[in-house]
Amino acid sequence: MPCTLPLSTRRAALRLITLSALCAAAAGSAVAQSTPATPGWPTKPLRIVVGFPPGSSPDLTARTFSEPLAQAIGQPVIVENKVGAGGNIGADAVAKATDGHTIGLFINGNMTIARLINPAVPYDPQKDLAPLSLIGVSPLVLTAPVGQSGVPATGDARAFLEAARQAGDRWSYGTPGVGTVGHLGTELLKARAGIAPVHVPYPGYPQVATAMLGGQLQMALLPPALALAQERTGKLRLIGVTSAGRSTLAPGVPSLAEAGVKDLNLEIWNAFAAPASMPAPVRARLSAAIVEIARSPDIRAKLFQQGWQAVGSSAEGLANRIQADTATMGRVIREQKIRAE
Repeated sequence: MPCTLPLSTRRAALRLITLSALCAAAAGSAVAQSTPATPGWPTKPLRIVVGFPPGSSPDLTARTFSEPLAQAIGQPVIVENKVGAGGNIGADAVAKATDGHTIGLFINGNMTIARLINPAVPYDPQKDLAPLSLIGVSPLVLTAPVGQSGVPATGDARAFLEAARQAGDRWSYGTPGVGTVGHLGTELLKARAGIAPVHVPYPGYPQVATAMLGGQLQMALLPPALALAQERTGKLRLIGVTSAGRSTLAPGVPSLAEAGVKDLNLEIWNAFAAPASMPAPVRARLSAAIVEIARSPDIRAKLFQQGWQAVGSSAEGLANRIQADTATMGRVIREQKIRAE
């Protein structure tokens, strides 16, 4: 014989069941909102476009992410190198991609400086690219040759900058080209420190280091890995890093701020971005996956070996960094009247 509960008990049980169902629905909704829905995506391999050659720093970073990102989205991830114009050819390819399966790994110049220094650049980083995540940052290191006449024999930054002031335009500095972060950063340093060395562009940082070793240059801002390698051979001296404070990438090297250079916080960085035309839920899913990968201990260690302090910011964090750096570099470009050659 079936058990018949009192009416009041049955009503209470019904209310409990209804409340439980509502709570479960709310919880399911919260989970769905935290993981952006991307029905039907991806339908094919994801392409990461890199505007620099295989073996370059951006290429290495992109390939570091390719396998874990493939696992996260359930499709192969292919790195494609579209080389030229300081990375702008690759950036333009990403900006114009409409397949919903293309993103790019960029250096900060492509996302901040490119259009400011050359209005003919065919893409607008502010309008055509959508930030996904800031991956890694690194200061540059002010370096000087050892044993060159007129260059202080110690690494004391104050003494070095005073010698540079006295030398005026008799000193020269090298960079990987007009409009690069090394170029604009040194122009910013010139304005902040009251020095006036002449700019000499080279094809890349290795050539800049070689020119210093050959006595053609008195100073340059170099990436930490290259600067430290030359310092270990006893051929270059490290003066100071361009970040606001000291960097774990160049342990023991003081910041230029410690030598009295104010308002100089310069870093090179790399980041993932998507075409602005990519659907927002897809961008959100990619951003979340990339951030999780970038913050994992294994990837952080690999990025450090490549010369980066890992960040793994949100899309909003990258957007804020782009806005701040664009304003700073834009001011340098206007004040120094810098134009693409």
